[in-house]
Amino acid sequence: MLDAAPAQQAANWLRSLSVALDAGEPDTAAALFLEQCYWRDLLSFTWNIKTMEGRTAVREMLDAALKQTQPGTWRLKGEATNADGVVEAHFTFETQVAHGKGIVRLREGRCHTLFTMMTDLKGHEEKKGRTRALGVRHKADPSRETWSEARAREQAALGHTEDPYCLIIGGGQGGIALGARLKQLGVPTLIVEKNARAGDSWRNRYRTLVLHDPVWYDHLPYIPFPEHWPVFTPKDKMGDWLEMYAKVMELNYWTSTICIGASYDEAEKLWTVELERAGQRIVVKPRQLAFATGAYGPPRRIELAGADRFKGQVLHSSEYAGGTPFKGRKCAVIGAASSGHDVCVDLWESGADVTMIQRSPTTVVKSDTMMEMAFEIYSEEALDRGMTTEAADMLVASTPFALLPESQKALWDEIRRRDAAFYEKLSATGFAVDFGEDETGLMMKAYRTGSGYYIDVGASDLIIDGEIGIRSGKQIKTLSENGILFEDGEELPADAIVMCTGYHSMHETVAQIVSREVADSVGPCWGLGSGVKDDPGPWQGELRNMWKPTAQEALWFHGGNLALSRFYSKIVALQIKARMEGIDTPVYRDQA
Repeated sequence: MLDAAPAQQAANWLRSLSVALDAGEPDTAAALFLEQCYWRDLLSFTWNIKTMEGRTAVREMLDAALKQTQPGTWRLKGEATNADGVVEAHFTFETQVAHGKGIVRLREGRCHTLFTMMTDLKGHEEKKGRTRALGVRHKADPSRETWSEARAREQAALGHTEDPYCLIIGGGQGGIALGARLKQLGVPTLIVEKNARAGDSWRNRYRTLVLHDPVWYDHLPYIPFPEHWPVFTPKDKMGDWLEMYAKVMELNYWTSTICIGASYDEAEKLWTVELERAGQRIVVKPRQLAFATGAYGPPRRIELAGADRFKGQVLHSSEYAGGTPFKGRKCAVIGAASSGHDVCVDLWESGADVTMIQRSPTTVVKSDTMMEMAFEIYSEEALDRGMTTEAADMLVASTPFALLPESQKALWDEIRRRDAAFYEKLSATGFAVDFGEDETGLMMKAYRTGSGYYIDVGASDLIIDGEIGIRSGKQIKTLSENGILFEDGEELPADAIVMCTGYHSMHETVAQIVSREVADSVGPCWGLGSGVKDDPGPWQGELRNMWKPTAQEALWFHGGNLALSRFYSKIVALQIKARMEGIDTPVYRDQA
């Protein structure tokens, strides 16, 4: 078998797996895997986002889920490859209730990693292509209802005379992407947003904000950015795109709406949610409640001793709208991750005297380097090779989190060698550069803690040139009337202090809206449990609570950057659609 072509090796393995599963033999199926193996499943077998690590975990999952899943019709798709002794092949398959696709990687004839993903529910596929709606009835009819009339009727009813099946709290990129997915699946959905317009979550940020990720990585579902779209999207342009998108996708979207409170009736399987819209109290009763309030929750503010006697202004980055009011003033920015750098640049461009206070080391990478080395599969060159955004998303999703550190360390070792002179100059200013506790770089920091990194789009040169001052490794003792007093006795004059200190976990928003008890039962969102600082365990092999069933029935979290929102919005939508249609969804979790 090992002498066969890659396609034949993959076909033989897939056939052996199919035979074992058809026979209901988990032990036989598990024997096709290496002892140290990984099976990452998105819904198709587990109705969960779950990675089985090791042959024993694979067998235990199959013991529990195989009879219910009834997988079959395994078919290779495209060309298999062999690189450095690893055979990689894509395939499609079916279960009792769904269609799916996946990627297998073989070493010495056995499976090292397997990725399976639900793509559609049988009988509930999205209406598209040949099955798209006709859009008109070609006959004379005095009772004809036009598209605009039907749309107005839907908008007038939902949330008033008819309850949505799903209520999404938060109408930024995450809420809009999830709303679009649910719309295409025929799930009555209402999105509520506190701002006055869709896209204001971007527009209301400081004036110079631009996405640090490239356009090929940032598409929304169904409507990609046009080919003339800039590589890095300005925040107001992004806001306008989201507003357009919500309208074109016909989302039921309430602006200027605040969620006052929510409670779940375990007997009725129903949420009661109180909203305030334009001064009016409205109660809706959805079956499913999704929080899409960003990747994180409320702003994280730090306690500053002496704040009561400080004569200047103290604000969090979430409140910072621009540097114009600070022209000619001395400003201190606490925090040295992405927001801290961006705010420093904006203040400097506005004519302020800026000093960054760095409390812990930061992983920094030059934007050009990041584009070339870390976004290689999301690029114009990748498209020329036939690597679509969907295909790139599949490759990223197919890599188990447990295997990321090794590959990321190799990547960042190369980045450090390539840009050694840049890091030497930056460090010479006193700025503390690191690459994570295990030197695995930016991506692992993003997954583990969501903090401590910056893609350099201009701030680093200002730091190197002394235009942005640095105080690193110095503890703040107290605020004085006119500035910040450090433990070593230095006093830094400041007229304003901006805290770029991040955000709490999204479950803290649940505490504010539902209850502290429910929030604590669900636990924190995000993070892997890697054991590094601020990423508490236990290790789960997946991001905590994101895009999957939580400890609170019918409560979901959806968030992340544009790429994660695009990809996982489909996974969340399929789970909600299945529940609406009464499809059995037995969630597989760890045996413990």
